[in-house]
Amino acid sequence: MSGEDKTQNKVDEIQGRAKQQVGSVTGDEDLQREGKADESKANLKQAGEKLKDAFK
Repeated sequence: MSGEDKTQNKVDEIQGRAKQQVGSVTGDEDLQREGKADESKANLKQAGEKLKDAFK
């Protein structure tokens, strides 16, 4: 996994977590769900990249 991919995936994860927090504070359940989905998507990308690295 390239350093750029790792960085982007981590940024996506942090943004998702931030959306969840903002949604929680403001009571916006849609934003919370969107943040959770973004974070999950980033985590799946990271896992996929790690799997690819394992087979190199």
